[in-house]
Amino acid sequence: IGITLVLMSVFLPAAFLPGLTGQMFAQFALVIAATALISAINASTLKPTQCAMWLRAATPPEKRNVFFRGFNKVYSKLENAYAALVGAMVRRAGLMVCLALVLAGIGAWGVARLPTAFIPNEDQGYLMIGVQLPDGASLERTGATLDQVSKIAMAMPGVENVVALGGMSVLDSNSALANAAVSYVILKDWDTRLKAEGQDLRSIVLGLMKELQVLQDGRAFVIVPPAIQGIGNAGGFQMQVEQKDGSFDYAKLQAVTDAVVEQAGTQSALTNLVTSFRAGAPHVRVDVDRVKAESLKVPVGEVFSTLSAYLGSAYVNRFNKFGLSLQVFIQADSQYRTRPEDILRLQVKNLDGQMVPIGAIAELRPVLGSPLISLYNLYPSAAIVGSPATGFSSGEGIALMDQIAKQILPPGTGYEWTGMAYQENIVGNQLMYVFALAILLVYLCLAGQYESWVAPLAVILAVPLALSGPAIALTAVGLANNIYTQIGLMLLIALGAKNAILIVEVARERRLIDGKDIVESAIEAARTRFRPILMTSFAFILGVVPLVTATGAGANSRISLGLCVFSGMIASTCLAVLFVPSFFTVLQRFEERKKKAPEPKAPPAEAAAASP
Repeated sequence: IGITLVLMSVFLPAAFLPGLTGQMFAQFALVIAATALISAINASTLKPTQCAMWLRAATPPEKRNVFFRGFNKVYSKLENAYAALVGAMVRRAGLMVCLALVLAGIGAWGVARLPTAFIPNEDQGYLMIGVQLPDGASLERTGATLDQVSKIAMAMPGVENVVALGGMSVLDSNSALANAAVSYVILKDWDTRLKAEGQDLRSIVLGLMKELQVLQDGRAFVIVPPAIQGIGNAGGFQMQVEQKDGSFDYAKLQAVTDAVVEQAGTQSALTNLVTSFRAGAPHVRVDVDRVKAESLKVPVGEVFSTLSAYLGSAYVNRFNKFGLSLQVFIQADSQYRTRPEDILRLQVKNLDGQMVPIGAIAELRPVLGSPLISLYNLYPSAAIVGSPATGFSSGEGIALMDQIAKQILPPGTGYEWTGMAYQENIVGNQLMYVFALAILLVYLCLAGQYESWVAPLAVILAVPLALSGPAIALTAVGLANNIYTQIGLMLLIALGAKNAILIVEVARERRLIDGKDIVESAIEAARTRFRPILMTSFAFILGVVPLVTATGAGANSRISLGLCVFSGMIASTCLAVLFVPSFFTVLQRFEERKKKAPEPKAPPAEAAAASP
């Protein structure tokens, strides 16, 4: 029951985290808490009955087969050596506690210095290649470059098919732009591709980036899709540079955005930086002479409505046919809106019912401007998309971009993070509070169970010993401290506390019920619980091996979680069984000394005051 309460106390606070992080933590927290509750009910009701029905009388040692006799012989030597080592450590309990605290501090420091990230990029079986030509490029010119990009992508090993779409800007939420295009690169199946050398996601991305540099007309950039669909348009990070002074000076917004991209491109920790914002695209401006329009009885609003309907489209009606409700939109035929001069030939009806050419009341003027105005927080904004270079985490990339933006952006401009970077930033220190609350709840549960404020510290102090495993393993393989790693760290709180509870519980029984010496109680508890701890711990460690060796879709997330728990449980198992008896010895001595301390004597009563 105590272990079940510990598991539920650790994971339930995480279920109340806000945002996307809270949703992901809740998926783990609620499932584990529910299964722990069901397991506790099963263990306290059904298992005793099952044991009575199924367990047989123990086979005498001399009648057991060779394997079990050999295993017990090896285990007995290991147990005796362990008991001897624990005995030597318990007799120097004060020194061992200091050593354990140093190891715990080193582990916490190692985890804290890991580079941070939100969610690792995943091999989802496809990539995107964004194509951007100079401003004013025609769709035919864009299509020719797109064909060249498709041929380069199809020549890459590991690519199965390419789907090319012209006139779409993938960084602007698939907005229609004549000088932009996107190619969806479909990769071969994971089982086939990952068996060959150089066909993993990273190799294909680096290969495509190198080959696409040969393009003469325009540029192309490789985009890894976000690990969670719907959060941003691309993996990595996305910054929105905002113009907050209300001037709507798009040339200024273009200049500061290009300055940020140029400065960020000089940093070795950042790569694949690009912005789709353009303030110098050729436009045609229609200037309506309002005096002429009034003299010809043409409402100015009708002029703009006509231009919108002919050049864009307008909904006018709906009708039913073939059992379907179909909508009717009007638009000028393509041959009547091919050239800018065709605009002046369009006609609008005046108040007398006569058709007046727009050329009679308006004139055309070539100007430069942005083909697409994006608003973020109601401010004109320009998107900058990038990713951390190999060997750097998204947290390091975001921190570096923050530093660059603060140095370069002038007054009147600002920036915000969106997509994955926004989710990573809003987490902030919330997880630290959740970890602290989880440990506090574990302490309170154990304090109620042991009826002591001191004894639970023997369990709590053993939890940080597990951190040395993830610190070493994640640093060795170069993984960041992402959300899946943090879920694994929270799981280690419960699992590390479980091993310590098994030892402390028996040690307290030997001391308080059987009346044995503190040192003897600690040694006997360690010997008694050594086999159960090894059994449960190594069963769990072997259970997460498939996560550590995961491949294919979603492998990076499973590896982050699995490696953290795998290494943490090895560290907790190897260190907790050694140092928990010393923790118990020191704290039990402290508690007993505190109870035996003589109570302070009451001060002597003051003499009664003399009557006046």
